[in-house]
Amino acid sequence: MERAKHAVDRKAFAAVAEVLADIDSPTEMREFLNELLTPGEIRDITLRWKLLELLADGVPQRKIAEDLKISLCKITRGSRILKQRGAVTGRVLHDERSLPLPGDKTR
Repeated sequence: MERAKHAVDRKAFAAVAEVLADIDSPTEMREFLNELLTPGEIRDITLRWKLLELLADGVPQRKIAEDLKISLCKITRGSRILKQRGAVTGRVLHDERSLPLPGDKTR
């Protein structure tokens, strides 16, 4: 039987975002994510984060694809996110790693 594709419930998405924003303990956040997500979903999120870290470090896309065994399409999407001015993902990643944002000469 084929699984149905569900549209994103924006109200539920907003509720999840609120809950995530309210958790201020890394330990509690890890526990919450482990309870909420399947192992496959956790793997997907951590793989996405790893590729974003490697892109931020300047690792070439083809090397990332080879090392992580993922398609260039996934890496290109991550690269576009990091290049977007004002993207929250890029800011969070760069703040977390104390790296300058692209085009930022102040750090």
